[in-house]
Amino acid sequence: MNRRRFLAGTTLLLAQASGAQEEYPAVVAGRPLQFPRDLGSHAAFRLEWWYVTAWVADSGGATYGVQITFFRNRLRVAGTNPSRFAPRQLLFAHAALSDPRHGRLRYDQRAAREGFGLAGAAPESTDVWIDDWSLKLAEGSYQAMIAARDFQFDLRFTSTQPLLLEGDAGFSRKGPDPRQASAYYSEPQLAVSGRIASDGAWLAVSGRAWLDHEWSSEVMAPQASGWDWTGINLDSGGALMAFRMRDLSGGTLWASGSFRDANGQLSRFEPNEIRFEPTRRWRSPRSGIDYPVAMTVGAGTKSYALEPLLDDQELDARASTGGLYWEGAVRARESGQEVGRGYLELTGYGAPFKL
Repeated sequence: MNRRRFLAGTTLLLAQASGAQEEYPAVVAGRPLQFPRDLGSHAAFRLEWWYVTAWVADSGGATYGVQITFFRNRLRVAGTNPSRFAPRQLLFAHAALSDPRHGRLRYDQRAAREGFGLAGAAPESTDVWIDDWSLKLAEGSYQAMIAARDFQFDLRFTSTQPLLLEGDAGFSRKGPDPRQASAYYSEPQLAVSGRIASDGAWLAVSGRAWLDHEWSSEVMAPQASGWDWTGINLDSGGALMAFRMRDLSGGTLWASGSFRDANGQLSRFEPNEIRFEPTRRWRSPRSGIDYPVAMTVGAGTKSYALEPLLDDQELDARASTGGLYWEGAVRARESGQEVGRGYLELTGYGAPFKL
């Protein structure tokens, strides 16, 4: 049995046997986000993640996709249990490198319980880590240190634009019931500098990145099977975020999105204004799952054709957060011309995705 899956499963069993359980708070509309406090961990909520995606290039012009995600999961345990060993928070992390020369996504993952110097997520600012993997806000930039099996990241992400509050001032509906919601902000157009190690050699890289930070206690409706999400940094300086929650038949259960142009003008979109239309599919030779890796994404009058950097960007997270999904670097084209780059995430295509 996979060691990390065993440890996570053991922790969950301990939590289930801990007696009285604390309730999770709800994300509610009208409660304004407050910064810098909301850059940090929200430990009372059930789920939280910091999600960074980037396109970078080396000095020779070769391009790479970079993905770094830290997850925090609060377990249902007795708040009155004074033991230092009572498990309260689990931390997970994924890191992935998309390099067309290798033909498929390379990724690694970590899992640990919070405390004892193994892992943690600070409440006052972005500072989350598992062992020697970390994402920390320091001196005005996010610094990421990742030592994966087949690659390494030593990267800095510096803000060039204000925070983008998604949904209604940061209250992002994820389903027909308002309780199915997250607190959600983005930081598009982050300037990337630093280095990556691939095939044993360090390469200086630069590029653009996107950061999402969300926390929630109830994200998915019971009738939701998964979601399609994209975040695109446009060459013009604009930014597009769009997602749809799919129902069990593959239709759209809920959708939302935002577009901010280079001048800071923000447009938000209602569910009926978001469109995800597959244009090409790819079947994984390992899982047999069929993914719509090329999409036309529409938001209001805007429409972009998304094409992957490489087709095989499937990530197997069954040893940590669970599930198989496709998460990959994509180019955005408008009228046949490349106008931006970003990431596309596709969950729940093999089986309903559970959070």
